[in-house]
Amino acid sequence: MTPIILAITCLPVITFCYVGLCAVSPFGTCRKCRGFGFAMTTDRKGRAKRGKHCRRCDGTGKRIRTGRHLYHLAARLHRDGTH
Repeated sequence: MTPIILAITCLPVITFCYVGLCAVSPFGTCRKCRGFGFAMTTDRKGRAKRGKHCRRCDGTGKRIRTGRHLYHLAARLHRDGTH
C-alpha cells in the first residue's frame, strides 16, 4: 500500500475520532495553565507555589475544543440563516 493511499484512508478515521471526542467531551484542559487554573511559579527556595490567575480559561482550567467551537459557529450561522 502506498503512503498516499494510507494517508487518504487514515484521514477520515482521525476526523471521525476527533468529532466523537468533541461530542463526548466538549471541553479540554487549558494549554496555558495545564488545567490548574493558575500559573505555577517558584519561590526563592525553589519550591512550587501558586501563581497568577489564568486569564485564558478564567481560572477553571478548561477551554472549549476547537472542533466544538467550529460546530457552534456553524450551528449559529445555520440558525440565523433559517429564522
